[in-house]
Amino acid sequence: MIANTLPKRMIQQISQRSQTFGHAVGPAADVEDANLQVVTAGLAQEPVAVDPLQYPGWDSLLAANPDGSFFHGTAWARVLHETYKHRPVYFAKIADGRLHGLLAVMEVSSPWTGRRGVSLPFTDLCTFLQIGDADRTAFYRVAMEHGRKRGWKYLECRTNDSRWPGSSPSLSFWDHIINLGCGPKALFNGLEGAVRRGIRKAEATQLQIHISNNPEAIQSFYSLHCRTRRRHGVPPQPFRFFENIGRHILGPGHGIVSMACLGEKPVAASVFFQFGRNAIYKFGASDYSFQQLRPNNLVMWHTMKYYAERGVTQLHLGRTSLGNEGLRRFKLGFGAREEKVNYYRYDFNRCHFVTTVDQADGWINNIFRRFPPPLFRLAGQILYPHLS
Repeated sequence: MIANTLPKRMIQQISQRSQTFGHAVGPAADVEDANLQVVTAGLAQEPVAVDPLQYPGWDSLLAANPDGSFFHGTAWARVLHETYKHRPVYFAKIADGRLHGLLAVMEVSSPWTGRRGVSLPFTDLCTFLQIGDADRTAFYRVAMEHGRKRGWKYLECRTNDSRWPGSSPSLSFWDHIINLGCGPKALFNGLEGAVRRGIRKAEATQLQIHISNNPEAIQSFYSLHCRTRRRHGVPPQPFRFFENIGRHILGPGHGIVSMACLGEKPVAASVFFQFGRNAIYKFGASDYSFQQLRPNNLVMWHTMKYYAERGVTQLHLGRTSLGNEGLRRFKLGFGAREEKVNYYRYDFNRCHFVTTVDQADGWINNIFRRFPPPLFRLAGQILYPHLS
């Protein structure tokens, strides 16, 4: 098996690089109990561990919270659980039929990378949800107690929340958000000149944009995805991951594939998720030989208009490594505002918060670029269940 021969450092590099571009254990008793109980107490209660996949009406609870995001819902949890067997352990405070606080965590368990809690795997940002005077320190305390019982190596929260007692950032990224509520004309005028010229150049060609939530669209995207990952030297996620995205996200209307085609040939595509008035750019891919046509610019612009016409007010562009100036400039070119995002990791063995290194690029990428395509895809199938 490939994973048996890969050094731990290599696996860690793949994990971080995979997010820059975009073995289950049995359910714990406390999660099962929380799913069965009917919560009627006031806000003095402690947060409880909940599996949203087993909790009746979870998405309805989330929809009533103004700060809820797509990643807090059951669709994303189901994709990660069915693909990689990661187990949801969401620390929630629920009273009077309302969600008053939430720290969403998944347990990742692997013989190579250990058991740990991550909020949330393969997610750029998973904010802490709070309404009213819910004490968020209690959520971190309960999550850490749970992690100690479960033998986690660490608890990592991608919440950008500095109010975790004693915390210090482990890693930082850029986050970019586009305001879509200003209308198409103002949106276009807010683009940088080079981006506007790229869009006009693309519109002058025979490129056509197709936007679809048909799960079958994921197949065309995946072909471009594998080519793009190979160019960057990062194995692609297994196809079953994207199949589950098609089944649980696109099919029910929670996401789209936006694709630029030259005739019948797809040359660029992106996958977007949506929750309420917020949309998220999650994956992008393209055929580099058609770069001169600026298909990526056209895909992004048409998707911005698509969501703006449907009442979406914000488009989140995902995280960007601090050293990836090219990707940062691309996102800023679309009029996005920029924020710093901090991750926090508590190491249970060292009993303190630790820093990590952004290994967005390195020697491992050159090795994977030399893999033949079937082995390249097989590497992704073997490795990703151990990553987060």
